[in-house]
Parts: sequence; structure tokens; C-alpha cells
Amino acid sequence: MVRPSPPLGGRNGGRGGRGRGRGGCDLPPGGAAMAACSFRRSIASQLSKVLDLPPENLIKSISAVPVSKKRQVADFQLSIASVTEDSSRNCLAQDLQLQAQKLAERLKCDAVVSEISAGPGTVNFTINRELLAKTVLQQVLKDGSEYGVKSELFSTVPRQKAVIEFSSPNIAKKFHIGHLRSTIVGNFIANLKVALGHEVTRINYLGDWGMQFGLLGVGFQRFGNKEKLKSSPLQHLFEVYVQINKAAEDENTKELAKDFFRKLEEHDEQTLSLWKQFRDLSIKEYIQIYKRLGVHFDEYSGESFYQEKSQEVLKMLEDKGLLQKTTKGTGIVDLSEKKDLSSFSTVMRSDGTSLYITRDLAAAIDRMNKHSWDTMIYVTDKSQSNHFQHLFQILKLMGYDWAERCQHVSFGLVQGMKTRRGEVIFLEDVLNEVRSRMLQNMASAKTTKEIEDPMETAEKVGLAALIIQDFRGLLSSDYQFSWDRALQSRGDTGVFLQYTHARLHSLEQMHGNKQLTDVNVACLQEPDAISVLQHLLRYDEVLYRSSQDLQPKHIVSYLLTLSHLAAVAHKTLPVKGSAPEVAQARLCLFQAARSVLANGMKLLGITPVTQM
Repeated sequence: MVRPSPPLGGRNGGRGGRGRGRGGCDLPPGGAAMAACSFRRSIASQLSKVLDLPPENLIKSISAVPVSKKRQVADFQLSIASVTEDSSRNCLAQDLQLQAQKLAERLKCDAVVSEISAGPGTVNFTINRELLAKTVLQQVLKDGSEYGVKSELFSTVPRQKAVIEFSSPNIAKKFHIGHLRSTIVGNFIANLKVALGHEVTRINYLGDWGMQFGLLGVGFQRFGNKEKLKSSPLQHLFEVYVQINKAAEDENTKELAKDFFRKLEEHDEQTLSLWKQFRDLSIKEYIQIYKRLGVHFDEYSGESFYQEKSQEVLKMLEDKGLLQKTTKGTGIVDLSEKKDLSSFSTVMRSDGTSLYITRDLAAAIDRMNKHSWDTMIYVTDKSQSNHFQHLFQILKLMGYDWAERCQHVSFGLVQGMKTRRGEVIFLEDVLNEVRSRMLQNMASAKTTKEIEDPMETAEKVGLAALIIQDFRGLLSSDYQFSWDRALQSRGDTGVFLQYTHARLHSLEQMHGNKQLTDVNVACLQEPDAISVLQHLLRYDEVLYRSSQDLQPKHIVSYLLTLSHLAAVAHKTLPVKGSAPEVAQARLCLFQAARSVLANGMKLLGITPVTQM
């Protein structure tokens, strides 16, 4: 009988093995308290002797094998193509197969690896089953919320300062569903970066300047109501904007709007005070709505901050000989390679005022001065790809090498999101709709228990449904939104993730919610238990993939598989009615699964529920 040593303990055992500056996964002497990366290291050290390559070069070529529903699989595999001189392009499949067989024959099983076999172009390694269970469970329960992020895979990734601009709605205009996508995608990227130890500044860059404020100012003077502005600013300003737009066909109204905006640009006290009221009250309401989404910002910036600085940018462009005037008097920057104006960007109106891109140039320069960032990420829909390409090109022409470190994370369009009342106008409409639909589903479900705060639970589960439907595919792809599909409790949905988490939580509650300290891992050798353990082993690789391409779909797919595996294990490996030793071991397995499920959900911006 194998018992773990030291016992499976609480989360306060320090940060565990971080001392060698590798990201915390060197194999300790005697093999105690190992992690997924220590298995890789152990395999790499044996391979390095045979292949005569440093173990460091091999670690990233050894990957955990995805769990298969059809058959038992090995735990790790080495792709032969990744370590051969004549890479796979020049190698025939049968040559790779032969090389894999030859290499497998030269390797020996040891205390860590119990089986080695050759596959199609791969060498497969099976870890000693009791060691696998002991190691994975120890590591998950010891690292808690840091499980996976302390992996050696991240050891070469430098800690960085990142600025992320996301959400960025326009004041007095509709909060489009595109803004919702920007909000949840930006929040995910920020969460992931923070979890990996980077310093992140979250910026909301509001559309709070421009000619529409001339119209809005005139509209408010004509149709506005101070009480309504205080009680629901977003709704009221939108109504005023719609009314004044109808009247704006009249030349007189257009002139008044121009006049109002000119006064705003000239800092007329009365005009500025009204505009400031619009902005402040809107931000106050947005903060409340973002709170419901579980999103926060470090900075509420906006185009208004850069209207003066954009004039400095135009001066710099002129001094560097980059600003050219057209016959109509507009200012442009030539972006073509041959300098034949086959590609250019307009940066100034004929009256000398700045444009959206000029303000973006000023904002980028200002943020660099203020935050000295290593990377800056803009999260908007793909229709703005051209805009950001131009922005980064102009910054480079101005001599800012750091423009190379700017990135536009773009996403596709969502079609078909409507509420029962019709078209979505405000973010609040979506949140209220998802809550009411979820409440209805929960009320009619047979499995729903009496819960303390059904409204709050419905909102959290509903949000999980929205986020998972949005994150399942590539961010750049468009998708058709469906309430029915998003809110299904079975299948690959956010509701299913929440249901699994709540179910595992209540299992812990039912059988004593204490941290388990002495578990016999020999009781966890059933195929369904091994599948869960193998899947937990892969978590760091999945995080690494998402950190490389900033796509949440890898984590979503991982968590859905984890939930399906946990659901199967929950049926076939009962805790209730099993011998105490078996029950303890199984409970520990489910505790580890729930812990990783919760970690992944939080990264995606989902708050796990404990009752449903």
C-alpha cells in the first residue's frame, strides 16, 4: 500500500519548489511532491543521455496526451519530428515510425516511468500509476489557485507590464454587443496575465468627445431632464440623442451643434460643466454594470483627454516631415513603401482639428510615458483592424520602436442577440435578460435545490452561459447567438460548468469539507479516476497555449472535458457507501477536479456557484 509522503496538506505550505528560479518545478531529491513539469523533466533527463541533447531543449517537446473516451492512453509523448535533425518535412512517416521504435528500445523504465512504447512518430511514456495520483493530487491541493501557473513552461517568459484597453463604449450611444465581447475578452486577457505574474493596467477608453457631443449638448438643452439624467444617465442621454438626431436634419440645429462643440473645444465653462456631468454620471452607472459582470478598470480614459495632446502629435508629424496636405486641406500621412500615396491615413480635418486616429496616437505616446509598458493590447472588433494597422505604422514612422510591442486582439461579430423586448440597446438589457431566463429555467428544473439567493445565482450562471458560448470558437470568427443553446444545462455550455462545480462542491460539503491529509492513492486506479488525473496533468500546457495566442477556447475546451470526465467519475466512483479509505481517496480526486475547474472558470471571468 502506497501512502503519499509528506501527507496531502493545506495550501499554506509556501510556494513549493520555486527556489531555483525555474518557475517552481525542479524534481526534488527522492521524487517527493512532484508536479507535471517534474515528470517532463524526469523523462527529458533520460532522453538527454540517449539523444545527447540538453534536457532544457527537450522539455517543450514532451507533451501530456489528451484523454481519449475510447481507450486508455499514455501520459506523455515525445514527437520525434521535434528532435530530429532532418525535420519532419524531409522525413517520411515510416522513417519517423522507425526512429520512434529505435528510440523507445533504447530507453528504460524507472521509478517514474512504468511503460514506454512507440506510436506513429511519437514515443509514449506512462507514469507509474500510484506516483501519478500522489503527485497530481498533492500539487493541485498544495498550489490551490496557483496550480498550473507555476509551471516550468513559463520559466522563460519574462514578467511584463501590460496595458490592456478594452470595453470602451461611446457615451450616449448604444452599448453594442460588440462592446460586451470587448469587455469579456479584455477581462479574460487581463485575468490570465495577472495570474501569470504580469503587472496589468486595465483601461476603458470612452468615446466621450467629438461632434456627437455638440448634438447631445443642444439636445439636452432642448429635451433634457436633470432628474432623469441623475437617475438613469445612459438611458436618458440615449433618448435625448435619438430625439436630437431626428431634428438634426434642420440646418439651424446643425449650426447650434457645431457651435456647442466649438465652445467645448475652447473650454467654455458652462458647456464644459454640462459635458462633465454627462461623462461623470455615465461612468458612475457603467461602474455599477461592470460590477455585475465582475469586471473592473484601473483607469477610465477617453478621447477627451487627448484633444489637446493630439495637436502636439500633428506638430510632431509636421516637424518630422510626415504630414502632407491634400488639395482640400486635410492632413495625411503616406504609409506606402514607394511613397506614392497608394496607402495613406488621414490624421487632420481641413479646419485643423484632430481625428480619432490622431487622438489614438496621442494616447499611445502618453501611456508609454506614464506606464513604461512592455506590451499594449487593444481589444476591439475586426472591423477596426485597418485602423490599428495604420496606428502602429504611423508610430513606427515617428520613430517609436515600441510600436512593435502593440497588439490588436480582434474578434468577430455576433448575430442575432435580441431580448424579449427587441433589439439590445444597453448592456443592462442583456444582463437582465440572461438573469430572468435563467431564473425561469431553474424554477422548472427538477434538480434545483432551495438556494439562498436565486437572483444572484441565476445571474452568475447566466453570465457563464454567455461567456462560454462566446469563447468556444476562435475569437476572430463571427457566430450566431442563441439563448436556447447558451442556456442548456446539458452539453458544452457554461450552465453545465456551473452545475458540475456546484455538484462537486455539495459532495465535499456532504462528506466533510476539510482538506484531506492522508489518502491512499492505491485506491485511485480505476480507468475513470486515471482519466481525471491525466487531464489535470495537462492544465499547465493549456494555460501556456492560451498565454501564447490569447485565445480563451483552449481553456474552455479543457474545462468542458474536465466537467464531462468528473461527471462520469461521479457516477462510477461513488463516495457514499464506499469503504472509508476508498471514499477518502475519491473525495480527494473530486476536490482536486473542483479546484482546477474553479481556477479556470475565474480566469475566463466566471464566478463559480456553490448551489444551483
